Amino acid sequence: MQKILVIHGPNLNMLGKRKPEIYGRLSLDDINAKIEYLAKENNINVSIIQSNSEGKIVDAIHRARDFDGIVINPAGYTHSSVAIRDAIEAISIPAIEVHLSNIYAREEFRQKSIIASVCEGQISGLGWVGYLLAMEYFIRGGARK
Repeated sequence: MQKILVIHGPNLNMLGKRKPEIYGRLSLDDINAKIEYLAKENNINVSIIQSNSEGKIVDAIHRARDFDGIVINPAGYTHSSVAIRDAIEAISIPAIEVHLSNIYAREEFRQKSIIASVCEGQISGLGWVGYLLAMEYFIRGGARK
């Protein structure tokens, strides 16, 4: 059975409350339910975490050695975390970076991802659907190994 780790970064626990005009009206629990439903329908073992702590995200990535893929929304760490970038690079597991908003249509400081260069791809601006598209990538065998 394929195993996928989904990582939600800082402030995503505030979804549905924080700037819904940008991030949408669904809560993180709502999004996780959609991810879990897709995983169940496709016989995928999915593990989902959310952390506001950079170190906890790095630790989760390090523990993911037996996973087939990672779907990660690094949120604010997208633009600043060399540690998360290096953790993804170190484990050599395919990762897809997801963003609810279109980071390239936002403030200049949000338009640069230091995580993207170690990911298979990036999905930006499609809201919660981006998580499902990233999952579909792994379900359909798109990850190179």
